Amino acid sequence: MAEEKNSTYRGFTEAQARAHKKYIAQFVETKVRMTPEHREEVRAHAERRGESLNAFITRAIDETIEREGA
Repeated sequence: MAEEKNSTYRGFTEAQARAHKKYIAQFVETKVRMTPEHREEVRAHAERRGESLNAFITRAIDETIEREGA
């Protein structure tokens, strides 16, 4: 028989939920449509650079704006 694990995790507290909601309220979402294959290619590239997909996309946009002259 497998041993039963005793987890102490009890979920978000009310304070954590409020803090999360306040943090998320600072942002808006923008959708980008691409094929699953292209998404995987972009995700793998970001991962090789040690970035999340979101961080890579944000950085790519910022660098393009800077390069093209805001």
